[in-house]
This record gives sequence, C-alpha cells and structure tokens, in this order.
Amino acid sequence: MGRATDDIEDLLRRHAPQVLGALVRRYGHFDPAEDSVQEALIAAAEQWPRDGIPDNPRGWLIRVASRRLTDRLRSDEARRRREETAAALTPADAFVAPPPGEGPAGAGASGLGRAPSEDDTLTLLFLCCHPALSPAAQIALTLRAVGGLTTAEIARAHLVPEATMAQRISRAKRAVRGTQFRQPDARDRDQRLAAVLQVLYLIFNEGYTATAGPDLHRTDLAREAIRLTRAVRRLLPHEGRVTGLLALMVLTEARTPARTGPDGELIPLDEQDRALWDRTAVAEGIALAEEALAQGPAGDYQLQAAIAALHDEAERAEDTDWPQILALYDLLVRRSPDPAAALGRAVAVAMVEGPRAGLAEVEALAETAGTAGSSGTSGTAGQRNHRLDAVRAHLLERAGDMSAARTAYRAAADATLSEPEARYLRRRADRLDRPDG
Repeated sequence: MGRATDDIEDLLRRHAPQVLGALVRRYGHFDPAEDSVQEALIAAAEQWPRDGIPDNPRGWLIRVASRRLTDRLRSDEARRRREETAAALTPADAFVAPPPGEGPAGAGASGLGRAPSEDDTLTLLFLCCHPALSPAAQIALTLRAVGGLTTAEIARAHLVPEATMAQRISRAKRAVRGTQFRQPDARDRDQRLAAVLQVLYLIFNEGYTATAGPDLHRTDLAREAIRLTRAVRRLLPHEGRVTGLLALMVLTEARTPARTGPDGELIPLDEQDRALWDRTAVAEGIALAEEALAQGPAGDYQLQAAIAALHDEAERAEDTDWPQILALYDLLVRRSPDPAAALGRAVAVAMVEGPRAGLAEVEALAETAGTAGSSGTSGTAGQRNHRLDAVRAHLLERAGDMSAARTAYRAAADATLSEPEARYLRRRADRLDRPDG
C-alpha cells in the first residue's frame, strides 16, 4: 500500500502544473484555479487508493478541478449580483462562468480550449516569468505553480519567513491576473528566457539536493525540471543557454544512482562508484555540452555543462582533468559573481595547487561574504554558508588540520536543513575524533 500511495503522489505532482495550466488558460483566474486544482488533488489522494487510478488521470483531475472552479466562480458572481444593484438590470446568466463542455466559440468539446491531453505547463512557465514581476517573484511563483514546491519549501530555499514568501506569491498571482494565457511571442520569449532558465535550474537543484527534509534527492522535481528544459529546447533548439542548461542537468542527474548508499547516506563525488553512473545519460549530456559551446559565446550554463562533462568523462576520480576545470571556473567567475561558482573554483584550486591554496580562496570568500570564521555563526548566515564550511572542513582535513576540520564539519552539519547532508557531515567529524582518523 505504501508503494501504491507513493506512486499516486508522484503522479499527482507530475500532473498538477499541467492541470493548473489547463484551467488558467480556459478561465484566466490564477488564484481560484490553483485552489480548485488543490481540491482535485485532495479528492484524488482520497479516492484513487480506494477505487484505483483512472485510465486518464490528467483528464480526471482537469474535470474535477474545472467543476470546482466553475462552482467557485458561480458563487462569486452570485455574491456580486446580490451586492451590486446594477446587477439587477443584467441577465442573470451573463455573469455565470460556462460549465465544463461549454464555452467560447472554438473552445472544443472539452471546454478547455484544446484537448485536455495537451501539456500547458510550458505556457504556464512563461506566464509565471512575466516581465511585470520582479525576478524574486518570478522564481517564487514558478516554484509554486510549476515546480510543485510548497510555500514553506520555497521560503526555506530563499531563507525568508514562510509568511513573507506567501505574501510574495500572492502579490505575484495578482500581478498576472487577467494576462492572456498563450505562448509568448518571440520578443516576450527572449525577455523572459533568462528568468525561465534560472527557475528551471533552481527546481532541478531542489530536486537533486533537497534544501531540507529526510531525503537527499527528490526525483520528481529533478525529472520535471529536465522535462521542462527539453520542452524549452524544442521551442528554441539553437539557443546555447538552453542547450547548456539541459546538458548540465543531464550530466548531473546521470550520477544519481551512485550518490547514496544502501541506507540513503550521502556519497561524495570523489568516492562514488562510477560504474553505477547512467552512461547513456552521460553520453547524451556530453553531446549536448559540445553542441551548446558551438551555438555561440559560452555563457554560464555552457561553462557549467563543460565542467560537468569533464567530471563525467573521468573513469576514476584521480583521472579528472582539474587544470581544465580550473580554467573553466576562471572564465565562469569572471562572468558571474555567483558564490557557488566561486566555491567550486576554490575546490579546483585546491586540486591543482594544494589544499592550503584552496583554503586561502575559501577564507577570501568568507571575508567577502562577511562571514569569516563562520564556525561560530548561527541562524540565516549559518544556513547560507553551510557549503562553505563543508568545503573548508574537507580542505582542512586534506591539509592535516584535524581539529579545525572537525569543528568546521560540525558547524556545517548544524547549519544545513538537509538531514542526509547533516548525517554525512557529522560522520566525517566523528571519524576525526578517533585516534586512527
């Protein structure tokens, strides 16, 4: 029963953004549409384990959500007619939303404008990245509506209170209210593309390494991000940024089978059994990375994909071409002030020039961020820099400073909200407590 319930939950998460897209396209009401989709998901979670999964799960969800939304719109309009005296002069049915199966000319038998099997998720993705929204609002709304993350998960990823994130998402929904639900034209698409790709990358990262909770990997989110990125690439097959991002995701996801042990414990890249990597995905990712570099000037995603390709090409950790990786990181950090890229470069420096050289880079990053000696930090700053502490700990251990490494490992473990990461970091610290290290 547990496995069946998990399968149903995965199915509901996969279909939720598609169902929401179908309703928003048909009715144009984002907030009530999302509420109606949530009600349909709850109904499915209650009925499907008992009655079985329907032959057309997405069609079932669209039908139930559409009925709930229609009822909600009828109720809203009835209330307005009671409150507005002008409504008494207007035919009653002028305000009533058409029931499923009826609608404007050309809406089709489904009442949803197109066949309900058609995937509206991509259109919803570009809608959530509307230029009227700030970048922060675009990301939050897309993670909620398309990525399926809860408001609490999005708040943790952005290190803000849940109430603050809820308000941000609500304002974003109001801002896009009334926007025509359609694929953007070429000009709008170009304006929104950077935000779309950033959001897709964030969804993938949340899936590949969850920011919080008991699981290291959320397969549903990672796969959904890859699926959506493939859809964007079909729309823009010659755009190097899109191809580069897809390559980066595919190359990274290819390592998933080797990232955890039998009990779900984290296994770092240099200790993974590379025979377990998905070599078909590796071959696809390398081909995509080469294509991305040929599609124009190398941007952030193309460079990150090239770095991932160098890691995946190495049959053993010691075969990794670290000098070439460092050269690519040098290009990347000159283009972007991204702290993650700078931290990755610090690791590459350590692998090429030695752990002390890498530690100097890490300390410079800590000073830049105002978090020098972050082992003593707590709260938001500590959460933000747990990866920096983890890298510092690893390099200190390699340099032979076991006491400082132990302290840094424990600081990183205390700061992360990911249970698998915390367990891994504490095990590393505990190992250094033993005389044999």
